[in-house]
Order: sequence, then C-alpha cells, then structure tokens
Amino acid sequence: MEARGPIPKRTKFTAPKIQEVLPSREALEAPGHGPPPSAHNQQPPPGAGEDEGSADRISNLPDTILGEIVSRLPTNQGARTQILAPRWRHIWSSAPLTIDCEGLPADNEVLAGIVSRTVSTHPPPCHRFCVPSCFLGDRASTVDKWLRTPALDNLQELEFWFKPYYRPQPLQHPPPSSMFRFSATLCVATIGNCNLPDSTVQGLHFPLLKQLGLELVSISECSLHSLIASCPAVECLLISHGFGFCCLRINSLTLRSFAVKNYRKGNDQLKELVVENAPCLQSLLHLDFDYGLHISVVSAPKLETLGCLSDGFYISKPDDLSRFVFGSTVIQGLRVDRLTTVVHAVKNLAVNMKILSLDTIIELMRCFPCLEKIYIESESKKEKNVRGRKHRNLTKCPNIRLKTIVFECYEGIKSDIEFASFFVLNATVLELMKLQIRARDYNEQFLAEQRRKLQLVNKASRGARFHFTTDKCARGVWDVHHVRDLDLTDPFVC
Repeated sequence: MEARGPIPKRTKFTAPKIQEVLPSREALEAPGHGPPPSAHNQQPPPGAGEDEGSADRISNLPDTILGEIVSRLPTNQGARTQILAPRWRHIWSSAPLTIDCEGLPADNEVLAGIVSRTVSTHPPPCHRFCVPSCFLGDRASTVDKWLRTPALDNLQELEFWFKPYYRPQPLQHPPPSSMFRFSATLCVATIGNCNLPDSTVQGLHFPLLKQLGLELVSISECSLHSLIASCPAVECLLISHGFGFCCLRINSLTLRSFAVKNYRKGNDQLKELVVENAPCLQSLLHLDFDYGLHISVVSAPKLETLGCLSDGFYISKPDDLSRFVFGSTVIQGLRVDRLTTVVHAVKNLAVNMKILSLDTIIELMRCFPCLEKIYIESESKKEKNVRGRKHRNLTKCPNIRLKTIVFECYEGIKSDIEFASFFVLNATVLELMKLQIRARDYNEQFLAEQRRKLQLVNKASRGARFHFTTDKCARGVWDVHHVRDLDLTDPFVC
C-alpha cells in the first residue's frame, strides 16, 4: 500500500544531464536572451565561463556528440548554449538546426523576426521546422521564403501547428508549393489551417514519412485517401478538425496508431470511419465526446489500445453517441448493444462515464475478455453507482484479467468505494490500482479510512499495489495535441 502526495511536475528532457550545463539565471536574463528556461534554478557547472583548462566533463565530448545534444534541445535553450563557455560558442551554429516556435515568444511579429534571422544565418542541415499554422494565412509569402532557404535543405520534420487559443481563419489558403520540396526527406509532417485542393495533392509522394498530422485542414475525401496512400511508411496518423470529407477508409500495411477529433458538428465533417485493412494497427483513438462518429473495424488483428469510449459529455441523446462496430458486435457509447463475437486483441481501454457504473464496465470486459489495463474517469458524482443484482453473484462475472486499473477523480464516496472494492476483492491478477484524489483529501485520516472501506486486507491479488495520488493518473483525450503523442505503446499512461 503506497501513497504519494503532490510533487512538482517533472520536466521532460531529451538529452540526459544537459541541465547541468545550462547558464545561470543572471546570464539568461541578460538583454537579448529572453526569459529563463524552467530549469533556471540549476547552477552552471564548474568551468562555465572560465578557461578551457577547467571545462566540465560534458564539454570534453566530441563536437559531433555535443551538436547532437544541442539539436535535440528546444530552440531557445539550444541557442543559449553559446554563452556557456568558449568551448560551446560554435556548437549551435554547426549543429543540425531545430526551429520550434512553441518554445519561443507568443507575439507573432517577434516570432517571425526570430525565424527569419535564424534561417538566414544558420547553415544546413535543418532537422525540425515548426511554426504556427496561422502564418500560412497571415504571412504566406514569408513562409514561402523560409521554406526555400538553403538552411532547410533535406528537412526531416515539418510542422505547422494549430494554436488552441487562435481563432481559425476561413480555410481558403492552399499551402505554398515550397512546402512539398521536402517530400523525399520528411519523416514527420503536420499540416494545419489550410486548404489542400485536389490539384495540390495529386502526384505527392512521401516515401519516408512515418508521422502525419492534419489539423484544421479542408480536403476532399478522394484527396485524403490519395494523401494517405502516398505515405507507404506511415505509422502514426492524426486527423484533427478536418473538413470536406464525411467518410474515411483506412487501408494501410504500416499504420500503427490512428486518432481523430473534430472541431464542431458539420455536414462536411467526418461521420464514418472504416478500418478495412490495417494489419499493424495497435491503437485507435476517438478524441471527442460531444458528437457521434460511427467506427467500424473490419480487419485490425493487432488492435490492443482503444479509447475513448464515452456515454457523452455534452450530448444528451443516446442516438448521437459514437458507435463502435467489431464484426457483428456493436457498442453504442458505453452500452454493448449486441455481443455476438468477442474482441480478444484489445488489452488497453479508456472510458469516460457520466455515471459510474460497474455493470457497464463488466459488460465491456465481456466484450474485451483479454483486457489488462483500464482507465476510468467519471464526470458526475451526484449519481449512485449503477450496479445491478446480476453481477453480485461472482460466478456470473467474467474471468477478470485486469492487471492495471486507473481511477481518475476518486472522491472516496460510497459509489466510488463500491466500484473500486469490487476489483479489490475479485481481480486475482491485479498488479496496480491508481486512485487520483483531491489535494485536500491527501491526509492520513482520509487514506486510512479508504484503506479500511476498500478492504485492502482482503485483496484477491497478493501482489497488488494501491496508489493514492494527487497527480494526474492518465492522459485524457484533451492531452493528445500532436501526432507525435501517438508514438507511444500506451497513449494513456502519464
């Protein structure tokens, strides 16, 4: 039995220990260097700013390794490495260029100036180029000029990302033709806030592209299928707020992860998704609660991760809920309408429930008998846990194979306790149950009371661990922002 209290958020860093050589707060606050990074409390290592003879260990690494480290840093931090010591001054200019505007000033005018100066002075190659998609409409000629600079030759990652707080413009602007001069070298691409006409899509071919994101893009159904087919190596596909097509049929021999979300209801938006032939598909994510989408899975033998099944967020009409069809088995919202064949491949499932219901979860376990992980979030705590008499006799319950149960928004009320204790007492192979609680409830009195009411001393699985935490336990549908978020074995794990 373990409990964990509030802890600061950990900063993700691609280069181990690179924080050890970040400049001091005073250096970063000097004019021209912008705001300090989140690791501003880190002190510079011995030797930073001194002569070469007292350089730290990391500075003794070869230039090629240092350049690789710097190229993986956020743009602002990579540029700041020039002020660490004389040893570092030439590293950033000789390292592969990474321009990621998500970590730079929010003012578009300032941002455009930074990008223009950088691409005009930094030599090739460029690993990643990421700017706001609104620039395609506001600064089309400037973007075209950037894309044609030699600094971006052989670009591997191109992203026009959509700002969530930015009001979308009418999707009338096609992207500049220069965007597609990297088609032979791109491995990651996100196209956003533009119109992709049929004439633009025809003839495109991306032989190396593994991750494709389409965000707030208008494209015809025919061109969408053509675009996906032009990416023979694609593994991750995100379609967010798309227009101009109502049906999408997935036929890909390489696709591993697919996610879809919509901006609003509309006659020209996706209504039907058919997974016809996806032999490598492992993850299928529907990232919306407030409109219905019909999803049919014809052939996806390796599909292990499914989400998010929901009984609605804003929707009140049952007929408007999303519908999943596996062969002749039908799931409407969270209700299993017809169970004729079970789906053995699915092991990870995320659900969002307006009303916490044990009966609903048990029916889903019957549909997915090999389920090992389940992520549960319940919106309403005013309703009682819906638990019918038919599941009180344990001989009627399915063989519970769950190893991990994640319960978001656990408040310790009667319905929560009844729900969680069922698995405490009956899940014989359970390894971990994580319960997210409110910060005000994180005290020994509350925890002791919950341990007693959940009957942890009578747990069915001897090795089971139970974590009470104030941290977020799972990544929800609102946490998937980029196609790179799909490149995870389990997209829900924090």
